[in-house]
Amino acid sequence: MTLTSKLTLICQVVVLVACLSAVTLSQTTQSPQPPAVNGDKAAPSPEKARSDDSYVIGANDVLAINVWKEPDVSRSVTVRSDGKISLPLVGELQAGGQTPRQLEQTIAAGLKNYISEPEVAVIVSESKSQKINILGMVSRPGAYLLTSSTTILDAIAMAGGFKDFAKKKSIYVLRANSDGTQKRIPFNYNDVIKGTNPEQNIRLVAGDTLVVP
Repeated sequence: MTLTSKLTLICQVVVLVACLSAVTLSQTTQSPQPPAVNGDKAAPSPEKARSDDSYVIGANDVLAINVWKEPDVSRSVTVRSDGKISLPLVGELQAGGQTPRQLEQTIAAGLKNYISEPEVAVIVSESKSQKINILGMVSRPGAYLLTSSTTILDAIAMAGGFKDFAKKKSIYVLRANSDGTQKRIPFNYNDVIKGTNPEQNIRLVAGDTLVVP
């Protein structure tokens, strides 16, 4: 074996020994992580899931009502035409016109005589009351879920904006009167975005129909 071959072999052995030493040192200096033990995990807190706090409950809405650790009281209920619901221990409650958070507080107050510090969650599982219709020259006409703060401009944005050739000065809202008739509320988009008639950008109510000719 030539001198060059011997030197090459020696270098390779030195490099191999150095690599093995580095790996061994790394393994001994790293402290092993203890495995997770299910029993050490804290139990999940009874954080209450809520619906949108701006949503106003109405007739025919389906509500999922959960009372923490009280399965006999927890249940799914449908809001009656008079806006009321019935629950064990509490009896009849006015749900219509309240937000889910407000109804949670109402139910909790009624349960305090029977349950110590009741934790109540109200979720609107099916919304069948608070809807508006958006028709005409918009990108996505149809029925949309209404919140208490939805304005005409919000509704136009929800529907994806205008199509080409929409008559932005001739938009109107059809709203039902208490006597069964309808009134027509005009909305001039061009004026509103210029700040000329901002009062036309009214809040919509359940059952309104926004028409974009």
